[in-house]
Amino acid sequence: MRGPASFVLGLLVTACSSGSPIGPDDAGQDASLDATSDAGAVKDATASDAAADAPADAGDLLAKLQALTASCNQVSNGLFALGSGQTPTVPICGLTGAVFWKADMDIDCDGKTTTQCNINTDPWYQNQTAATDSQGNPLDAANLPYTVVPGKSTRFDYAQAGLKLGSVILVVYQGKAEYTVFGDIGPTSIIGEASYATANDLGIDPNPSTGGIGGGVLYVAFTGPSAVAAPIEDHAGTVTLGQSLLATLVGP
Repeated sequence: MRGPASFVLGLLVTACSSGSPIGPDDAGQDASLDATSDAGAVKDATASDAAADAPADAGDLLAKLQALTASCNQVSNGLFALGSGQTPTVPICGLTGAVFWKADMDIDCDGKTTTQCNINTDPWYQNQTAATDSQGNPLDAANLPYTVVPGKSTRFDYAQAGLKLGSVILVVYQGKAEYTVFGDIGPTSIIGEASYATANDLGIDPNPSTGGIGGGVLYVAFTGPSAVAAPIEDHAGTVTLGQSLLATLVGP
């Protein structure tokens, strides 16, 4: 950016080239301007380096997460199916401070009635969610990233695993990451579902009737009381909490 110092410096250069003399006072001012310009350049370079490092740091964390979730320490008592009538193939796996699964993504459009989510856009639409916001209202699937967790069964009990409504769940797809909350409860034998907003933010077709993706999605659900976002509808707060949880999970 060309700031006031560089603008004045440009005037001095113009004066010199046109034959106007530069006396001692001008020389001192020129030196001062050079120092200011150099300091500004260092500051700009530092800011640029920090901005460049941020995506790299996030990429490093995701790379560590991928390595951490490459193998499965199964904590579910059985496997889950990706859809009704399909063969169960998906285990829920355990980590220190989290559980995870790798599945597809079906679109949950339940909750608040919106242009995107209503009985006309979603043949399975319900105007409620298991979790409610701080005002007691159903969650807004069109605008709030949330994930669906299978209901309690002998196969898996989310409460015993350390999860509760509002727990932060990181969803990763093709190098993109979205911090969501545990916002709805699904069938006890099926896994792999998230809100319209989650899919949309990850570049997955969010259409509740025809959208979703058939696989390749990693869900990492952080466990324990400290992993619960409050208020549940505060997505910015969820992101901040999730970033801290992820950094702790993957380590230095």
